[in-house]
Amino acid sequence: MAKYIFKRILLAIVTIFIVCAITFFTMNAIPGGPFAGEKAKSPEVQAALEKRFNLDKPVGEQFIIYMKNMLHGDFGISAKTGRDISETIASKFSVSAKLGIFAVLTAVIVGVILGSIAALTRNHAPDRIIIFLSTLFTSLPSFVLGSFLLVIFSVKLGWVQAWSPTHQNLVLPVIALSAYPAAYITRLTKTSMLDVLNQDYVRTARAKGVSSMKVLFVHTLRNALIPVVTYLGPMIASVLTGSLVVEQIFTIGGLGAEFVQSITNRDYPMIMGVTIFLAIFMVTMNLLTDIVYTLIDPRISLD
Repeated sequence: MAKYIFKRILLAIVTIFIVCAITFFTMNAIPGGPFAGEKAKSPEVQAALEKRFNLDKPVGEQFIIYMKNMLHGDFGISAKTGRDISETIASKFSVSAKLGIFAVLTAVIVGVILGSIAALTRNHAPDRIIIFLSTLFTSLPSFVLGSFLLVIFSVKLGWVQAWSPTHQNLVLPVIALSAYPAAYITRLTKTSMLDVLNQDYVRTARAKGVSSMKVLFVHTLRNALIPVVTYLGPMIASVLTGSLVVEQIFTIGGLGAEFVQSITNRDYPMIMGVTIFLAIFMVTMNLLTDIVYTLIDPRISLD
């Protein structure tokens, strides 16, 4: 286990470095700069700004300086607002995390329940309805669903007040974010549970007179959840970090909105800081998912 974790940490460091390099050099290859859209400045002011953010140095040297500062926990300051990037990420991510946690919990609970029902009622009406809905929401982008929910429940019916910072307003964005992963988990759970229900140990438990509920929750569901756990890590990372458009639709001031704004403004330090943070978060979630495997199924060993 320790050897495996050590290897994964090394791989994570390499992955994050590659992400940093690709993001940095790609942003610098785009024409323009963080001050291109500002009002005309004197050559002295322009030179001072470029020196402040090391833009007067060659791109390779800029990258080395940035990576050295990052190793000391310094992501720098925003080229547009002058705010500390670490503080901005912390404050904005707390908003995105609250939305993402609710979406993840909703997706897992709904997906596992519907997938179990579909498996237990295979080829019957509930199964067909659930599979139809899961197929529909799997193919429906979150920004389309979010726009539809906003128009129907906020504009037409007025049941939910959009653009007002209350807990009630999390209902629609949570639905928009959780629809796709819930549909995907539904299909994963059904497929895995059907496979487990045909295993010999399940038939043996039933032959011994074990209650149906115990067979379902102790013998079947636990092993059927392994593919769901496989998907859980990437899903959490994608939901918490991939709600860019949904946050824009519902005007939620989270990290996604900040990231989009930094791209629009060519705010190189902010883009780098947010990208590195999201990369670290994604890699960490994948590592934790691999470790959780052994807690669910001791037969799985990590080499």
